[in-house]
Amino acid sequence: MDGILNIDKPQGWTSHDVVAWIRRVLKVKRVGHAGTLDPLATGVLLVCVGQATRVSEYLMASDKTYRADIQLGTITDTYDLDGEVIESRPLPAEIDRGVIWQALGHFVGEIMQAPPAYSAIKQDGVPLHRRARRGEEVRPSARAVTIHSIQMVNWAPPCLTLDVTCEPGTYIRSLAHDLGQSLGCGGALAGLRRTRSGRFLVEDGLSPEGMAEAHRAGELNRHLHPISTALSALTPVPVNAEQIKRLRNGQPIDGNAAHSRAGYALGDDGSVVAILRHEAPSEWWPDKVFAAGE
Repeated sequence: MDGILNIDKPQGWTSHDVVAWIRRVLKVKRVGHAGTLDPLATGVLLVCVGQATRVSEYLMASDKTYRADIQLGTITDTYDLDGEVIESRPLPAEIDRGVIWQALGHFVGEIMQAPPAYSAIKQDGVPLHRRARRGEEVRPSARAVTIHSIQMVNWAPPCLTLDVTCEPGTYIRSLAHDLGQSLGCGGALAGLRRTRSGRFLVEDGLSPEGMAEAHRAGELNRHLHPISTALSALTPVPVNAEQIKRLRNGQPIDGNAAHSRAGYALGDDGSVVAILRHEAPSEWWPDKVFAAGE
């Protein structure tokens, strides 16, 4: 059983909870997720099963879209309402849609963003959230992230709803906090739903219970996306039986790179044989080779 499941993660579940559930239901050891969602968040969580765990980095590299609910006037230690409230402030009288639109404009494009102290980012090998919970002073360094677009969906003071499309590595909790700071009243994330990850949409996702039901009914294959789905950024290279044999023996095959220096070997049955790298003058070399039939 090898492929990618689009799971609509329920609120209150950790990403690890979803992986453990699927591992238990499918009785498969090799299961992992591609892109963590906080327990507060819901929506698209891509779960890789079997050999698909070897292509999770390609899924994580895709753009994401989120629907974010932000409560202005509240500041917490975790930048969301699951955390401890540090301060509550009244909203300035001048805050309206126009003021918010103007503030949001500063967060579109490549920006410098500091992750929350309570995050999974590691410092000296230790997750920041673990250091923060031990009472250590945590000051994450700002890093460059890219937000492609922000759309205002609703404004009902003090609650703001946004649709955000961004590159991986962007923290929507930090966006909520930083937007609140720019407006002079503070802000915290009240709810988050990942509506898209790459080509995967939340409306096509399965709940954990729905996944289990499909498995019991023998219909899970309808929802198991092939490994090639994760590799849309790479060049597909059709291969014949002789070329497959060479690749599985670690040998190169002839071929020109049409669009990129990275590709994947595609068998005539649609299976991914190997991840490839292109080297001059005209050879594809195997970087990752997948077992037969996967």
